[in-house]
Amino acid sequence: MNSKNKRVKIDTLGCKLNQAETELLAEQFVQAGYRLTSSVDKADIYILNTCTVTHIADRKSRHLLRLARRRNAEAVVVATGCYAQRTRQELADIDGVNLVLGNDDKMNIVQLLEAEGCLSVSDCNRGDLQVEHKNGMRNRAFVKAQDGCNNLCTYCIVPMVRGREESLPAGNIIAWVRDRIIHGYKEVVLTGTEIGSYRYNGLALSGLVEKILNETDIVRLRLSSLQPHHITPQLMELWHNPRLCPHLHLSLQSGSDSVLGRMERRYSTKEYNMAVSLIRSIVPEAAITTDVIVGFPGESEEEFGESYSFCKGVDFARIHVFPFSPRPGTQAAEMKEQVRASIKKGRSQKMLALAEESARNFRKRFLGRTMPLLWEQKTNGIWSGLTGNYIRVYAKSDEDLSNQITEVKLEKLYKDGVLVEL
Repeated sequence: MNSKNKRVKIDTLGCKLNQAETELLAEQFVQAGYRLTSSVDKADIYILNTCTVTHIADRKSRHLLRLARRRNAEAVVVATGCYAQRTRQELADIDGVNLVLGNDDKMNIVQLLEAEGCLSVSDCNRGDLQVEHKNGMRNRAFVKAQDGCNNLCTYCIVPMVRGREESLPAGNIIAWVRDRIIHGYKEVVLTGTEIGSYRYNGLALSGLVEKILNETDIVRLRLSSLQPHHITPQLMELWHNPRLCPHLHLSLQSGSDSVLGRMERRYSTKEYNMAVSLIRSIVPEAAITTDVIVGFPGESEEEFGESYSFCKGVDFARIHVFPFSPRPGTQAAEMKEQVRASIKKGRSQKMLALAEESARNFRKRFLGRTMPLLWEQKTNGIWSGLTGNYIRVYAKSDEDLSNQITEVKLEKLYKDGVLVEL
């Protein structure tokens, strides 16, 4: 088979930055003449863009790589991403993994495969080598604006696998957004490891967002995770433009000041609340979502109670709950007073119950309202999509709604979202 007729399947674990980089990889393969496939069984080359932020992410990465080999013995299996950057040998030791490439080589996969002649499993059976676009991907495009992190939080491995902060030229970002528009995308998610720290030639995040809104015709623009100190009046004033989705993911990690101190986070709960108040004073309908770690080393029952009460008081639209996972090489992994797994499990369950209650209460606020919705996909006869403020909406329809924006009336709670009739 000619190399340019080969089929490539790319799977992604982890953050929106990983998803953005996967989209760039997919584009590179398409431009080089390869075909994307959604099926591992039909792939000639299988690539997993890994995550290593928790031990669960590591386990999922190993599982997917082994599963790919079991389902397709003829595919070239490539592991890349943060897990590969952290410890390539663990992945190279998995039977059937042909290539392990860290983040440093991620964007060169096409060239490395071709340069090494590693386009079939018979030519690429050594694990020690170091070195669907809209058609098959998703309706929202992820555009990378920044990479790396300088914060060095005690629990976080990201700076070790992503490196120091680096922002990309605004002209490149504008060009990528325009390219997504040409390919039919209605929504772009601007992403990075620490997107709020974006700065290129004196241009900060607020200036970048304003340029995108002024210089492109993207219908909806959404930002990925921000820190409380990134929330400024100048940035928030941009939300007067209805094309900017009223959804802010504001990282928390703990609602206890003493735990935040051990994490070496750069804010207090008071400063976090000030950021929330500023958001709601300008964009009252905004969804504020967050991440919370439970069972951080030394977390007492009192500290967990503080965190729980704080989260309850904020009324988040969504809370992503993570039990603390020690990452090799981080300060927190070496801390004394590691919390027992059984305690972490109990606290996770309690925080997850609060997360479900908070999300349900947020959705209830909008029942009876008519809102614009971007339809994404159909599963088992049910279409689903997202409002600008991140409410998942479901509807039955025989029409092809994919990638359309329509006005819908939110009628009743359903699963993790709201059901509407068309």
